[in-house]
Order: sequence, then structure tokens, then C-alpha cells
Amino acid sequence: MARATAKLEEISTPNSEDVAAQLATLKSDLIGLTEIIAEMSKGKAGEISEVAKAKAEAARASGAEQYEKAKERAADLQNQANDFVIKQPATSLAIAAGAGFLIGFLSNRR
Repeated sequence: MARATAKLEEISTPNSEDVAAQLATLKSDLIGLTEIIAEMSKGKAGEISEVAKAKAEAARASGAEQYEKAKERAADLQNQANDFVIKQPATSLAIAAGAGFLIGFLSNRR
């Protein structure tokens, strides 16, 4: 029984060579994992960059489209205002005078 206990202690007690071998294995595993993670992050960074570029291009296109619509709407309103002034000059003059009076009155109040 004493011999079995001594043998068990000898087996379960790691020596410095075992620890060094395990550390070397652990070190190589960590280096491998680090390389794998680096490669994965490079791939993901490329994917994220492409998605961001696509979304930026879509936003730019949408903004340009909205700008053109607003530009057309403003031109349409300007044409309507010009037509109104041509058809009803007295009413247009009265509206302009009233708006000017109101703006002057509000800006003169302190």
C-alpha cells in the first residue's frame, strides 16, 4: 500500500519538464488562435467596410433624389406664385403689403 501511494504521488506530481512542455503547447495554441482571430477580423473589417460604403452610396443617391424633388417643387411653387401675380396683381400687392406690415410690426416690438 505504501508503494502504491508513493507511485501515485510520483505520477500526480508534475515535474518542471512536464510544465515546460505544457506551457510550450499552450503558447503554440495561443499563437495559432491569435492568427486565426486576426484573419477573421481582417475579413470582417472588409465586409463591414463594403456594407458601410454601400449604405453611404444609397444615402447619397436618396439625398440627391430628395434634392431634385425639392428643387422641382420649389420651381413649381414659384411658377404658381408668378401665375397668381399675373392673374391677380391687386390681391398680390395687398398680400405683400400686409406681410411687410406684419413683419415690420413684429420686428419693431422690443
